[in-house]
Amino acid sequence: MSSSAAEVVRLLTVRGETLAVAESLTGGMVASEITSVPGASKAFRGSVTAYATELKREILGVDASLLASRGAVDAQVAAQMAAGARRILGADWGIATTGVAGPDAQDGQPVGTVFVAVDGPSGAGEGSACGGKVQALRLNGDRAEIRMESVRSVLALLLGELAGEQTGNERAQDTERNGGF
Repeated sequence: MSSSAAEVVRLLTVRGETLAVAESLTGGMVASEITSVPGASKAFRGSVTAYATELKREILGVDASLLASRGAVDAQVAAQMAAGARRILGADWGIATTGVAGPDAQDGQPVGTVFVAVDGPSGAGEGSACGGKVQALRLNGDRAEIRMESVRSVLALLLGELAGEQTGNERAQDTERNGGF
């Protein structure tokens, strides 16, 4: 269990919000990391591992013309995957991973090209997901390292969005828990 996953579960639980995950290159690793946290069931709704491109369209609702023109390794595909997971699993937040872990290039994209996305509640505060945020990554390493860094990156992206949306009261509670005032 990572500290990022534990913090994601903690923040979602404090807020009374839920999370859904859509994964491609990580093949269920994000969901595994989240569910390794005790109490994750209070915040985690579920996940879809849409490894095959057609499942991104058929299950997550990714636009077919987008997939045909750009392939599955694309920023907009990641954004639509996150939104699709959020919608079909009935969650407040959705996150997604898509990319190329190797050993070969895919859709004209080199190994290490990854997109992670978060889709949050509409009408969220300034600087927040406001429906979606995508981060493009260019990762080095072998297949296992690229996949693990993709997990870390999508959780960090979500944490940034959740922390950016904390209310003053939640920030005060965090400060008090950590010995501050």
